[in-house]
Amino acid sequence: MKLKEALAEIRKNTEKRKFDQSVDLIVNFKGIDPKRDNVNVIANLPNKIKEKKICGFFTSKSKLVDKITEPEFIRYKDKAALKKLVKKYDFFIAVAPLMPKVATAFGKVLGPAGKMPSPQLGILMKEDDAQVQALLDRISSSVKLRAKEASLKLSVGKESMDDEKIVENVKSVYGAILNALPNKVDNVKNIMVKLSMGKPVKTEAN
Repeated sequence: MKLKEALAEIRKNTEKRKFDQSVDLIVNFKGIDPKRDNVNVIANLPNKIKEKKICGFFTSKSKLVDKITEPEFIRYKDKAALKKLVKKYDFFIAVAPLMPKVATAFGKVLGPAGKMPSPQLGILMKEDDAQVQALLDRISSSVKLRAKEASLKLSVGKESMDDEKIVENVKSVYGAILNALPNKVDNVKNIMVKLSMGKPVKTEAN
Protein backbone atom coordinates (compact mmCIF):
# COMPACT_ATOMS: atom_id res chain seq x y z
CA MET A 1 0.00 0.00 0.00
CA LYS A 2 1.27 3.41 -0.94
CA LEU A 3 2.01 5.82 1.91
CA LYS A 4 -0.84 8.23 1.15
CA GLU A 5 -3.27 5.31 0.95
CA ALA A 6 -1.98 3.97 4.27
CA LEU A 7 -2.46 7.37 5.93
CA ALA A 8 -6.02 7.53 4.63
CA GLU A 9 -6.60 4.00 5.95
CA ILE A 10 -5.39 4.71 9.48
CA ARG A 11 -7.44 7.91 9.64
CA LYS A 12 -10.56 6.04 8.50
CA ASN A 13 -10.15 3.07 10.83
CA THR A 14 -9.08 4.80 14.05
CA GLU A 15 -11.63 6.24 16.43
CA LYS A 16 -11.46 10.01 16.74
CA ARG A 17 -10.02 11.08 20.10
CA LYS A 18 -10.19 14.28 22.12
CA PHE A 19 -6.46 14.87 21.59
CA ASP A 20 -4.26 15.27 18.54
CA GLN A 21 -2.93 11.76 17.99
CA SER A 22 0.62 11.13 16.81
CA VAL A 23 1.28 9.54 13.45
CA ASP A 24 3.92 6.90 14.12
CA LEU A 25 6.33 5.26 11.69
CA ILE A 26 7.54 1.73 12.49
CA VAL A 27 10.47 0.23 10.58
CA ASN A 28 11.00 -3.46 11.32
CA PHE A 29 14.42 -4.92 10.53
CA LYS A 30 15.75 -8.27 9.39
CA GLY A 31 19.32 -9.48 9.71
CA ILE A 32 20.01 -6.85 12.37
CA ASP A 33 21.33 -7.63 15.84
CA PRO A 34 20.96 -4.48 17.97
CA LYS A 35 23.77 -5.66 20.24
CA ARG A 36 26.13 -6.15 17.31
CA ASP A 37 24.94 -3.60 14.75
CA ASN A 38 25.13 -0.06 16.07
CA VAL A 39 22.12 1.56 14.39
CA ASN A 40 22.21 5.24 15.40
CA VAL A 41 20.34 7.73 13.26
CA ILE A 42 20.04 11.50 13.15
CA ALA A 43 17.29 12.40 10.70
CA ASN A 44 15.86 15.68 9.50
CA LEU A 45 12.15 16.41 9.84
CA PRO A 46 11.23 18.97 7.16
CA ASN A 47 7.97 19.69 8.99
CA LYS A 48 8.15 20.34 12.74
CA ILE A 49 5.94 18.22 14.98
CA LYS A 50 6.47 19.84 18.37
CA GLU A 51 8.77 22.22 20.19
CA LYS A 52 11.68 20.38 21.79
CA LYS A 53 12.78 21.06 25.36
CA ILE A 54 16.54 21.63 25.32
CA CYS A 55 19.07 22.10 28.12
CA GLY A 56 22.68 23.23 27.81
CA PHE A 57 25.76 22.44 29.89
CA PHE A 58 27.53 25.79 29.72
CA THR A 59 30.20 27.76 31.57
CA SER A 60 28.03 30.90 31.67
CA LYS A 61 24.39 31.96 31.43
CA SER A 62 22.51 31.92 28.14
CA LYS A 63 19.36 33.81 27.26
CA LEU A 64 18.62 31.35 24.45
CA VAL A 65 18.27 28.06 26.31
CA ASP A 66 17.88 26.58 29.79
CA LYS A 67 21.36 25.90 31.17
CA ILE A 68 23.27 24.09 33.88
CA THR A 69 26.68 25.57 34.71
CA GLU A 70 29.57 23.59 36.18
CA PRO A 71 29.04 24.78 39.81
CA GLU A 72 25.49 23.42 39.58
CA PHE A 73 26.59 19.90 38.58
CA ILE A 74 26.81 18.89 42.24
CA ARG A 75 23.03 19.19 42.58
CA TYR A 76 22.62 16.18 40.35
CA LYS A 77 24.57 13.76 42.49
CA ASP A 78 21.12 13.01 43.83
CA LYS A 79 19.76 10.22 41.60
CA ALA A 80 16.16 11.41 41.85
CA ALA A 81 17.13 14.92 40.72
CA LEU A 82 19.18 13.51 37.84
CA LYS A 83 16.38 11.25 36.59
CA LYS A 84 13.91 14.14 36.81
CA LEU A 85 16.27 16.31 34.76
CA VAL A 86 16.62 13.69 32.03
CA LYS A 87 12.85 13.26 31.77
CA LYS A 88 12.26 17.02 31.60
CA TYR A 89 14.32 17.65 28.44
CA ASP A 90 14.29 16.11 24.96
CA PHE A 91 17.84 17.16 24.07
CA PHE A 92 21.00 18.14 25.89
CA ILE A 93 23.81 20.20 24.40
CA ALA A 94 27.21 21.13 25.83
CA VAL A 95 30.25 23.30 25.19
CA ALA A 96 33.20 21.08 24.23
CA PRO A 97 35.59 21.90 27.13
CA LEU A 98 32.93 20.77 29.62
CA MET A 99 32.23 17.41 27.99
CA PRO A 100 34.57 15.28 30.17
CA LYS A 101 32.88 16.63 33.31
CA VAL A 102 29.43 16.25 31.74
CA ALA A 103 30.23 12.61 30.95
CA THR A 104 31.37 11.99 34.54
CA ALA A 105 28.43 13.73 36.21
CA PHE A 106 25.58 12.85 33.84
CA GLY A 107 26.75 10.08 31.52
CA LYS A 108 25.36 7.14 33.50
CA VAL A 109 21.82 8.40 32.97
CA LEU A 110 22.06 10.45 29.76
CA GLY A 111 23.88 7.64 27.91
CA PRO A 112 21.26 4.90 28.36
CA ALA A 113 18.50 7.43 27.65
CA GLY A 114 20.14 8.30 24.30
CA LYS A 115 20.40 11.98 25.31
CA MET A 116 24.15 12.42 25.74
CA PRO A 117 25.45 15.44 23.77
CA SER A 118 27.24 14.16 20.68
CA PRO A 119 29.52 15.65 18.01
CA GLN A 120 26.77 15.06 15.42
CA LEU A 121 24.12 17.01 17.28
CA GLY A 122 24.93 18.54 20.60
CA ILE A 123 28.49 19.77 21.14
CA LEU A 124 29.50 23.40 20.65
CA MET A 125 33.08 24.45 20.03
CA LYS A 126 32.36 28.03 21.09
CA GLU A 127 29.82 29.30 23.59
CA ASP A 128 28.46 32.27 21.69
CA ASP A 129 24.87 33.14 20.83
CA ALA A 130 25.29 32.60 17.07
CA GLN A 131 26.56 29.03 17.49
CA VAL A 132 24.01 28.25 20.19
CA GLN A 133 21.14 29.50 18.00
CA ALA A 134 22.41 27.60 14.95
CA LEU A 135 22.52 24.37 16.96
CA LEU A 136 19.05 24.97 18.42
CA ASP A 137 17.70 25.47 14.88
CA ARG A 138 19.26 22.17 13.76
CA ILE A 139 17.85 20.30 16.73
CA SER A 140 14.35 21.73 16.25
CA SER A 141 14.17 20.01 12.85
CA SER A 142 16.01 16.81 13.77
CA VAL A 143 15.26 13.51 15.45
CA LYS A 144 17.82 11.27 17.13
CA LEU A 145 17.22 7.50 17.04
CA ARG A 146 18.96 4.43 18.38
CA ALA A 147 17.78 0.86 17.74
CA LYS A 148 17.52 -1.10 21.00
CA GLU A 149 15.64 -3.93 19.27
CA ALA A 150 15.11 -5.09 15.69
CA SER A 151 12.88 -2.11 14.88
CA LEU A 152 12.57 1.64 15.19
CA LYS A 153 9.38 3.50 16.07
CA LEU A 154 9.00 7.27 16.10
CA SER A 155 6.47 10.03 15.65
CA VAL A 156 6.54 11.56 12.15
CA GLY A 157 3.52 13.79 12.45
CA LYS A 158 0.25 14.69 14.10
CA GLU A 159 -3.28 13.72 13.09
CA SER A 160 -3.98 17.41 12.42
CA MET A 161 -1.12 17.73 9.91
CA ASP A 162 -1.63 17.57 6.14
CA ASP A 163 -0.75 14.21 4.63
CA GLU A 164 1.77 15.89 2.31
CA LYS A 165 3.78 17.11 5.29
CA ILE A 166 3.67 13.70 6.97
CA VAL A 167 4.82 12.06 3.73
CA GLU A 168 7.78 14.46 3.54
CA ASN A 169 8.75 13.59 7.11
CA VAL A 170 8.46 9.84 6.49
CA LYS A 171 10.61 9.98 3.36
CA SER A 172 13.31 12.00 5.10
CA VAL A 173 13.41 9.76 8.20
CA TYR A 174 13.26 6.52 6.23
CA GLY A 175 16.13 7.64 4.01
CA ALA A 176 18.27 8.38 7.07
CA ILE A 177 17.42 4.99 8.60
CA LEU A 178 18.36 3.20 5.36
CA ASN A 179 21.74 4.95 5.29
CA ALA A 180 22.45 3.70 8.82
CA LEU A 181 21.75 0.04 7.98
CA PRO A 182 24.70 -2.15 6.89
CA ASN A 183 22.79 -3.71 3.97
CA LYS A 184 20.39 -0.82 3.36
CA VAL A 185 16.96 -1.94 2.06
CA ASP A 186 17.89 -5.63 2.46
CA ASN A 187 17.78 -5.06 6.23
CA VAL A 188 14.18 -3.80 6.11
CA LYS A 189 11.50 -6.39 6.85
CA ASN A 190 8.55 -4.02 6.54
CA ILE A 191 7.31 -0.48 7.19
CA MET A 192 4.14 0.46 9.02
CA VAL A 193 2.27 3.61 9.99
CA LYS A 194 -0.30 4.04 12.74
CA LEU A 195 -2.09 6.62 14.83
CA SER A 196 -1.11 6.49 18.49
CA MET A 197 -4.40 4.80 19.46
CA GLY A 198 -4.85 2.78 16.27
CA LYS A 199 -3.64 -0.39 14.60
CA PRO A 200 -0.57 -0.35 12.31
CA VAL A 201 -0.95 -0.60 8.54
CA LYS A 202 1.83 -1.86 6.26
CA THR A 203 3.02 0.62 3.68
CA GLU A 204 5.81 1.64 1.33
CA ALA A 205 7.96 4.70 1.98
CA ASN A 206 6.67 6.56 -1.07
